[in-house]
Amino acid sequence: MFSVNIMDKKNILKKEDTMSKEKAKLVIASTTSTQNSGLFDILIPAYEKSTRYGVKVEIIAVGTGKAIRLAKKGEADMLFVHDPFREEKFVAEGYGVNRRTVMHNDFVIVGPASDPARIKKTKTVIEVFEEIADKGAPFVSRSDDSGTNIKELDIWDDAGINPKGKGWYFEAGAKMGDTLMLADQKKAYTLTDMGTFLNYESKLQLKILYKGDRLLRNPYSVIAVNPDRFPKVGYREAMDFIAFVTSPVGQSFIAEYKKHGVNLFYPDAVPSVMEKKKQSVGN
Repeated sequence: MFSVNIMDKKNILKKEDTMSKEKAKLVIASTTSTQNSGLFDILIPAYEKSTRYGVKVEIIAVGTGKAIRLAKKGEADMLFVHDPFREEKFVAEGYGVNRRTVMHNDFVIVGPASDPARIKKTKTVIEVFEEIADKGAPFVSRSDDSGTNIKELDIWDDAGINPKGKGWYFEAGAKMGDTLMLADQKKAYTLTDMGTFLNYESKLQLKILYKGDRLLRNPYSVIAVNPDRFPKVGYREAMDFIAFVTSPVGQSFIAEYKKHGVNLFYPDAVPSVMEKKKQSVGN
């Protein structure tokens, strides 16, 4: 009888050991720019190697609007997105907890080198959109309810212009990379995050024609899905990833990620990481 109990205990311990070696899954619903820019190719493997929980990350890169809708149904463990207004609403409605700012980059306006709307000479992004509309110059919109798309629509609204239905306004309904490729084919302007553009630049004839307006700042945040609302979500894994990406180590990976010698993102959780990188380069 005693030996049977020992065997049972050994089997249980063996089963527990096997289970502990099985990787937990963390589902991140994300904006496409974190993937299209190549950042996740660096950041996710670094996290998977560092975590003590043996986590395997699954990315669902669909744009901020769809990412939030997935999280509202409990189909993701966390968000990595860039739309402050909708992020705050998501938390306020009880769907998310522990929102943390991670990083930022900038939106830029790209277009053909010939610059038919002469936007290079403008002083504000509002004037850029006004000139594009006045000249009837081709413009490609993502038109996919992403953070980038919402930013673009906000700028049109600030300019007092409704571009929908105009012959020069094309709605791609696509991710940022595909939208850039379409704009390139049409020799059109488009709004893009800097990171994705730099990652695709070698495939394009498009050039950065306008940048620098404060309206074009593009902040990214992470949010854990509320386990009180969805008990089956991987809350522990989500918080573990949030801890990593907002730590000095995670922030260093963001600070070091470059294309053509240019930073694609700038850390905001520990901004001093960027200053230390600059000092080390200077030395």
